[in-house]
Amino acid sequence: MLQLARLISHHARFRPDRTAVVFEDERLTWNEFDARVGRCARLLQSLGVGRGDRVATVLANCRELLEVYWAIPTIGAVLVPLSPLLMASGLASLLRDSGARCLITQRSMVPVVDQVLAGLPGWSADDVLLVDGAEGGYRHYEPLLAERPEGPAPVVAVGPDELFNIMYTSGTTGLPKGIMHSHFVRSMYCTLFASAWRMCPESVVLHTGAIVFNGAFVTLMPSFYLGGRYVLQRQFDAAEAIEIIARERVTHTMMVPAQIIAVLDSPNFAPEKLSSLEMILSLGAPLHQEQKDRLNRLLPDRFYELYGLTEGFWTILDRTQSLRKAGSVGSPPYYFEMRVVREDGSDAPPGEVGEIVGRGPSLMLGYYGRPDLTAQAVRDGWLFTGDLGYTDDEGYLYLVDRKKDMIDSGGVKIYPRDIEEVAARHPAVREVAVFGVAHEKWGETPVAAVTLRPGASASAEELLEWINERVAARYQRLHAVEVMDDFPRNAAGKTLKREMRDAYQLQHGAGG
Repeated sequence: MLQLARLISHHARFRPDRTAVVFEDERLTWNEFDARVGRCARLLQSLGVGRGDRVATVLANCRELLEVYWAIPTIGAVLVPLSPLLMASGLASLLRDSGARCLITQRSMVPVVDQVLAGLPGWSADDVLLVDGAEGGYRHYEPLLAERPEGPAPVVAVGPDELFNIMYTSGTTGLPKGIMHSHFVRSMYCTLFASAWRMCPESVVLHTGAIVFNGAFVTLMPSFYLGGRYVLQRQFDAAEAIEIIARERVTHTMMVPAQIIAVLDSPNFAPEKLSSLEMILSLGAPLHQEQKDRLNRLLPDRFYELYGLTEGFWTILDRTQSLRKAGSVGSPPYYFEMRVVREDGSDAPPGEVGEIVGRGPSLMLGYYGRPDLTAQAVRDGWLFTGDLGYTDDEGYLYLVDRKKDMIDSGGVKIYPRDIEEVAARHPAVREVAVFGVAHEKWGETPVAAVTLRPGASASAEELLEWINERVAARYQRLHAVEVMDDFPRNAAGKTLKREMRDAYQLQHGAGG
């Protein structure tokens, strides 16, 4: 039977003295990590957590979060990872929505948790554990863990279609949706991504971003499946990440575009420090072609790109195709199917833009408690992504934009990414985000927000003129450029265009 819960004990038996987890100064062998996972599982059981119960975590990156991740499936419970950036109202709504019965968090969250528990019937301080000390009447995880007997906890057998986790979307608008993944789907993450990334038991995987988000699982699951070494950074710092890669001889890492750019711009960047890397994976948002070219020039034959949705469809641009198919986000892996469809539901031919739809073995069980939203997203077994793109004659996918980000200016469709690719070529521009704002005459008009490279200088007026001279069509010309110190981002590192658009319109008004 398919049993993800047995992975850690399997490696503890056959690779007991190999390094499993590295977090700052801590290094745990598989044997040591397995012992902590087993004790954590017994601790959860002592709290009354059983098969099917939801366990929520609100933690920044730490070693304890990794052991909780693997203890929960051991006892047949369901993982609900939540962001420590949540405010009290957001946390309360997600705890209610998921039906969680236990919360593992950190002392910095105590004021928030105090507010939440005051309004959650049936919850008490006994349902909350803090990983970094006792405070406010909440118990400390570590001493309780030490009280548990040694040895692996008995594994609760679960079927492949049973629930492994509920992953909540970033939720930039409204209540985030809880995406349900089965044990089978997470097993597909293990095997299919291990193959796609050319990982092996000797691979060393570095993760620099928050592991509470689904993107982390595209390298976490295959690394633990194969018994590789998983190196976790507490929080992203470009200079520190470079030194970790050099010290640990990291072979695989994934980053969002803003992190890749920060590494390339870091004062301590040197290609020889990153010579051990076999994969640099970009995901979460498009990496503009100018930056891809720069990365391929400085660190050749390592770049992969993943286009994917937590809901369960992927395409992968393999490192062997990153130059030949520049601009593409790759092709669907084996076992996956993809279509590009018109508004009327018919299939678009190569070269014609339409909505990307796909299906495969990673498809979610649905949105938790929202069969209505599930029915909108998954139709006849196909996931409708809400993304626009087209294929070439070989079936490779090219992203155009999100449907919701498309700008309608005087009846003409403007895709922000087309303008962003032009702006990214300016030597002073580090990052760019184009969004539509209200306009009295045209309905919408494009505006660009940019950040500048360290030491670079360019005024908004200079950038506006430079970009507008180079766009492909008159209707793509920008209305304005805003130079910012940094972009607003969610905890996964993704740029929040909606916040920038709302702030611009608040400051300038329609047509401003």
